[in-house]
Amino acid sequence: MIDLHTHSLFSDGALLPSELVYRAAVRGYSAIAITDHGDFSNFDFVIPRIRRLTAQLGKHYGLVVLAGIEITYVPPALIRSAVAKCRKLGASIVVVHGETPAETVPPGTNAAAIISGADILAHPGFLSDNDAMTAANKKICLEITTRGGHNKTNRHVAERAKKYGAKLVLDTDTHEPENLLDRKKIRQALRMSGLAEDYYAIMQENARRIMR
Repeated sequence: MIDLHTHSLFSDGALLPSELVYRAAVRGYSAIAITDHGDFSNFDFVIPRIRRLTAQLGKHYGLVVLAGIEITYVPPALIRSAVAKCRKLGASIVVVHGETPAETVPPGTNAAAIISGADILAHPGFLSDNDAMTAANKKICLEITTRGGHNKTNRHVAERAKKYGAKLVLDTDTHEPENLLDRKKIRQALRMSGLAEDYYAIMQENARRIMR
């Protein structure tokens, strides 16, 4: 299992990075990205500290660990420069917090994220046809999420992605240890999204492509 959207207590998660990674290893993960919430106030604090741990934790716990960030509530006009800064600081995975209906995200975030050079648009909510088409052209992955609230638009996201050929990944947006993936959660997310169970293999390959 690959999960490219999780949080530690460096933002609003409950676990230290080491415990998060170990619990993922126990669940049978093959790779995890730690993508704490960030904006221009803390990019240079969070990313380097996670980077210091990735090789060490991966070696001792037997899975690939990636340092990432979830760009969150950054004004849409600044998202491209935020992505560039995060890349420069060493983020291997750059996620942008999309326009979920569960929160009051700045309008235009989805569109800005898609053209920014990020890897994943997280929980994009009621994604427009135009944004889905641009995501396909720009090869940014759209997220199907297991997280409550955000997951209410999974079916809409999946339908738009399939209509326009955009790639999908399945992530947890983990904040608590019980949020981590297992086979039951995977099946539930696929069913909620209207996707066949064998579609998970495609989503995993999309995640591997991002990691490469």
